[in-house]
Amino acid sequence: MRVALPIWNERISPVFDVAKRALVVDIEDGATVRQDEVRLSGLCCVARARQLADMGVDVLICGAISRDLDEAVSLAGIEVIPQTRGRGDHVLQAFASGRLTAQAFLMPGCDGHWQQRPNTADNSEHRR
Repeated sequence: MRVALPIWNERISPVFDVAKRALVVDIEDGATVRQDEVRLSGLCCVARARQLADMGVDVLICGAISRDLDEAVSLAGIEVIPQTRGRGDHVLQAFASGRLTAQAFLMPGCDGHWQQRPNTADNSEHRR
């Protein structure tokens, strides 16, 4: 599974729409097997979603995300796990071990629920 986490100062970027870089991580059997830092290009929703899809991303874990970008990423077949905060390495470890549901990773003012859209990725076990 390939996971993307937009990063700012070693933490999940507060707003994915304007994030400049991301960690793209391959996870197998709960362990990180490859990790690359990539530069995010384009502020257009479609271009940003296409970039993630072209990298083979299955899951995007992010903070705030606009509705348009959320829809574009979801339509690209990528599961979006928004409203997430914390150090990137801690969030990644929690995701890989199935503990991302912890309140410690939820952005302030968020209740942890979001509209679920069908997509081509079958990662429903990762939803809060």
